[in-house]
Amino acid sequence: MFTRRNIPNQLTMLRLIVAAAFFAVLQNYRYGQDNALWVLPVAAVLFVIAAVTDALDGYLARRWEVVSKFGRIMDPFCDKILILGAVIYLGSPRFLDPGAVANGSVRTMISGVYPWMVVLVLARELLVTGIRGEVEKAGISFGANWYGKLKMILQSVVVPVVLIIVMIDPNRDGYAWLGWTRDALVYLTVVVTVLSGLPYITAGAKALR
Repeated sequence: MFTRRNIPNQLTMLRLIVAAAFFAVLQNYRYGQDNALWVLPVAAVLFVIAAVTDALDGYLARRWEVVSKFGRIMDPFCDKILILGAVIYLGSPRFLDPGAVANGSVRTMISGVYPWMVVLVLARELLVTGIRGEVEKAGISFGANWYGKLKMILQSVVVPVVLIIVMIDPNRDGYAWLGWTRDALVYLTVVVTVLSGLPYITAGAKALR
């Protein structure tokens, strides 16, 4: 039933469905195949739709004062499924550049995302989730702060931008600048993601004391 109380949670669940569609579309991609012309734009659009639901569900829940335990659990869960899934896919062999591998280049991923980046992002999310669980188990509210929100906004912008850059293909003559732009965005996102976890660590330690 579409009532005001249920809409934020329905948007949260819609994000999970759209994320599944996003992964299903990317499953059809491998760098160098001709289907990049439809796979990557569709994947980018689906990701943007999912990211928009993330902005809407929390905003509506707070504005209408219908924040629920279900939303507090499922909202960050769906966020992590979307973001971590996207990062894992971008760092997977589907985005491996065979030409760069053959040439011995260190820039082997057309997405600019490498396994060590995936590990860092995953480690940050697991650590913050563990801290939040311990703090809230002690009866202390421990919601997302502005550092976490900034991180999510940056990730939500960079992922579709990287998909479009990959579609254009920075390996084409005259498009090398796109590769440097991609790398700058990806490294910035990884740094911001890792640093955004530090305030949670200090706040969690302080709360538990």
